[in-house]
Amino acid sequence: MGDLDEQTGWGFETRAIHVGQEPDPTTGAVVTPISLSTTFAQSSVGEHKGFEYSRSGNPTRSALEACVASLENAKHGLAFASGLAAEDNVLRLLPPGGRVLLGNDAYGGTFRLIAKVWSPLGFPWSAVDLTDVASLRANWPSDTTIVWLETPTNPLLTCIDIAAVAEVAHANGAIVVVDNTFATPYLQQPLDHGADIVVHSATKYLGGHSDVVGGFLALNDDSLAERLRYTQNAAGGVPAPFDCYLVLRGVKTLALRMERHCSNARAVVDLLLGHPAVDRVLYPQLPDHPGHAAAAKQMNDFGGMVSFTLKGGVDAALTVAKSTRIFTLAESLGAVESLIEHPGRMTHASAAGSPLQVPDSLVRLSVGVESAHDLCEDLRAALDRLS
Repeated sequence: MGDLDEQTGWGFETRAIHVGQEPDPTTGAVVTPISLSTTFAQSSVGEHKGFEYSRSGNPTRSALEACVASLENAKHGLAFASGLAAEDNVLRLLPPGGRVLLGNDAYGGTFRLIAKVWSPLGFPWSAVDLTDVASLRANWPSDTTIVWLETPTNPLLTCIDIAAVAEVAHANGAIVVVDNTFATPYLQQPLDHGADIVVHSATKYLGGHSDVVGGFLALNDDSLAERLRYTQNAAGGVPAPFDCYLVLRGVKTLALRMERHCSNARAVVDLLLGHPAVDRVLYPQLPDHPGHAAAAKQMNDFGGMVSFTLKGGVDAALTVAKSTRIFTLAESLGAVESLIEHPGRMTHASAAGSPLQVPDSLVRLSVGVESAHDLCEDLRAALDRLS
């Protein structure tokens, strides 16, 4: 945490507040202005100050792109109107017939986009266990173009060794895309471990306040960046300037928030481990978690997401999900307020009947920054209703 950036010598927290966000040269404003203009004056034909039309480039968006790219140790950053818009832009890199290898535990929206939108257009996909690198190497489909992984995954919090997967993928001419939404660049920087492209739902921890929808891509490869920036402009899935401002504002406190998210999550995990209604707790810090070694290797801490299963099955899960007072029953994650949900019927309903279907006894928590004591007492009361 607080790693130095090679170019500026600044730590993470300083870059989050200052990179791309110098005081406005006209007014001296220390907050990056929201540039609402859709078009920009040119001194003569083709001569301008770096901006022509706001879909192609906008000063507020440029500030956001520079800042988050720096946090991911990336040369290039591209902002989008949503996480799925960012993902769709990556999938445009596929050649005709190119296959996507998707981890067998992934966000339902990613599964839906790949399996239900892109696959019918002639782009095959496979769900694979990316924790089994030996099997991945031995059973590599020759038409694979992209390996798509999350770590930790949504919602089972599986952790995948990025470097090991990247070694296999690169040996076979494929690129590796890592969804870093759960970990955030404060806890994990996938490009440093061999990933080619990092994707974020900026709606979550980057924004951090449940008030903006956005997406982001970070990468170092100049050729890939040129292609992605071309389709960013050509397809037009870009964020509004005000949305960029909101994400940029959220990023300023990312380090502070993540430290509280992690400490609160540990308190919640301790409660869950000791409650008789809980069957299994899924959190990467636990020594018996299958992905503990991978998480410890590539993460600075273990995050604010916690999942658990209940001995009473689906009925128990639904009861707990609707019985909390501080944990709000709602989709999404990564904001200051704590959320609870039933993935099987909410965020991952699209994966029902697929290799990515989640257990119906599973409850997912996004642990916020409230009092850890209050969060634990809220969960304890909900769980006690099952006895």
